[in-house]
Amino acid sequence: MAHHAQHYNLDQKFDFTAAIKKSVFTVLGIGAALLVIGIVMAMFGGGHHEAGEAEGHAFHWYQRLYANLWINNVYFTGIAIIGVFFFAIQYAAQAGWSTAIIRVMLSLGNWLPIAGVLMIVTFFIANHDLFHWTHSYLFDKNAPEYDKIIDGKGAFFYWPMAKGTFPIFYIIRMVLFFGFWVFFFKKFQSFTYNEDLIGGTASWYKIRSWSAFFLIFFAVSSSIAAWDWVMSIDTHWFSTLFGWYVFSSWFVAGLSAITLITIFLKSQGLLEMVNENHVHDLGKFIFGFTIFWTYLWFSQFLLIYYANIPEESVYFIERLSSDIYGPFIFVNLAMNFVLPFLLLMTRDSKRHGVFLKLVCALIIAGHWVDFFLMVQPGTLGHNGGVGFMEVGMFLVYGAAFIFVVLSGLAKGNLVPKNHPMLEESYHHHI
Repeated sequence: MAHHAQHYNLDQKFDFTAAIKKSVFTVLGIGAALLVIGIVMAMFGGGHHEAGEAEGHAFHWYQRLYANLWINNVYFTGIAIIGVFFFAIQYAAQAGWSTAIIRVMLSLGNWLPIAGVLMIVTFFIANHDLFHWTHSYLFDKNAPEYDKIIDGKGAFFYWPMAKGTFPIFYIIRMVLFFGFWVFFFKKFQSFTYNEDLIGGTASWYKIRSWSAFFLIFFAVSSSIAAWDWVMSIDTHWFSTLFGWYVFSSWFVAGLSAITLITIFLKSQGLLEMVNENHVHDLGKFIFGFTIFWTYLWFSQFLLIYYANIPEESVYFIERLSSDIYGPFIFVNLAMNFVLPFLLLMTRDSKRHGVFLKLVCALIIAGHWVDFFLMVQPGTLGHNGGVGFMEVGMFLVYGAAFIFVVLSGLAKGNLVPKNHPMLEESYHHHI
């Protein structure tokens, strides 16, 4: 067995060089500049005051800033947790092919502690501007603004405190989810670190059983997080497959991130044991889950379309009939389904870096558009859109995310040299 392994450097590390850091900071700088331009334009451009605001309040530039923070918080949190999720899946399924790239998957989780802080801080600063249900008058039966539907859902946010006071139940969920996600991530990290030191199969068995617990927790938490952080923006509307829908959007984006990092590491002369067969498998995952996302998008749309119940259809009517968001529904479908579907259909395209780099970049931008469509119409109404602020914020978050992930990746060994299935990964051929 050993004579295969000796061709490879099993102690290789990713070197986060000054040159690579410079590229990341360049993107960050461009993003920050665009963001500042966008903020200045919003401050002096103002919103459309006549645009049918529910409470009749004027629109403020910072509301758009908050909405953007929220979109990117939710989106990049998802990509990070998907890295940990996909890592756990490999162990639960006892997969061997992926051994050479499992460290890449796990590295996405480095963003989670930062994501948690950003999410909680943003919620405390921006909750009234993002979430209609945080206004206490909605729960006051004597107030003219009293809302029976939101009052009925009030306990989901406020229990055990009085409705309309402090959303303690909601905050506890947010803290618990991030707390446990980070906890599992750190556990997996320490097990993989130990495996490099001591060898044997003990670490593999430990990770496998911890993966089972994590996957159960992830199934519940990711779905509730989708209701809490995204669906509750449109408090009157609900969809019973929303948890799946958000998961599928996160999953495709997360797979694309894993693929891009893998291709990047190969371009740096690392991960020599990762061949085009491994890349092909990642391409197949992306192709398959692109179709899965589309299936869920269409299921949600079709059921709402033919049932034609006002409280359900308002969600799509709001978006389709809007001059701002209407076109983006088609952009969303083109970027996340039509183009990836056509570009990844052939076997060759899934085996060649050039194609995959294009498709993965397209998908990562495309699923940002998906979250933009979920968040902005409900928070900003007619005052939204994609401008300098949106592009700038996306680039800032993206660059920060890459910096944190690559810094984490540079700390440990890239290859799990004592993983019991490493040999299987070398000979992986499809």
